[in-house]
Amino acid sequence: MKIKELCASERPREKLLAEGPARLSDGELIAVLLHSGSRRYSAVELAQQLLNIADGRLSRLFNMEAARMLGISGIGEGKAATVLAAFELGRRFLNEESSLDKTPVVTARSVFEMMLPRLKGISHEECWILLLNDSCYLMKSVKLSSGGGRATVIDARQVLRIALDNCASGIILVHNHPSGNPRPSEADKKQTAMLHKAAEACGLQLVDHVVVCDDCFFSFAEERVAGIL
Repeated sequence: MKIKELCASERPREKLLAEGPARLSDGELIAVLLHSGSRRYSAVELAQQLLNIADGRLSRLFNMEAARMLGISGIGEGKAATVLAAFELGRRFLNEESSLDKTPVVTARSVFEMMLPRLKGISHEECWILLLNDSCYLMKSVKLSSGGGRATVIDARQVLRIALDNCASGIILVHNHPSGNPRPSEADKKQTAMLHKAAEACGLQLVDHVVVCDDCFFSFAEERVAGIL
């Protein structure tokens, strides 16, 4: 059934304007982004196909590449670009919220909440550092690496160079585990201990190393691993 054949109250765009976006389902919101359907499918049906290939999870759709979307009959470059742009705006909004928070970064929970918008749902490991000033306020976040699904290599010299160039006092290391298990590997522990020692030699403090998963995290500081207290 074409959207124009639905009564006005059931059309996603009209429903959004009349009742507000919170009243729409995920599929209806995506249909609004798609704006129109194809010869074979309505916008709602195309939206549902997008959700299906993402296993119904917005986190997977959030990180889906354009080529995957374009594989659906009826999804052209314009529709794919609109969806990708909307999700990128959402990502930037979440990051902007974090950057405006003037609360000192002193707990692993605050690190987890800050980094989750960047790391949730991705299928590869990424390594980030958070640079803190003397008051533990976030000065800058920098992505160090992005790669394979099983391991992240920490380049201590790169970390220290970035921290010193930005006149940081403290460093928080963050990386994700796509497996969903936040427990650090032996390689994670070894590399963290090396970075901790190198940072001390340069007058810097490695405040914590937080391993992030979609719904949980592990803190080296809280668990007192690799000499981080």
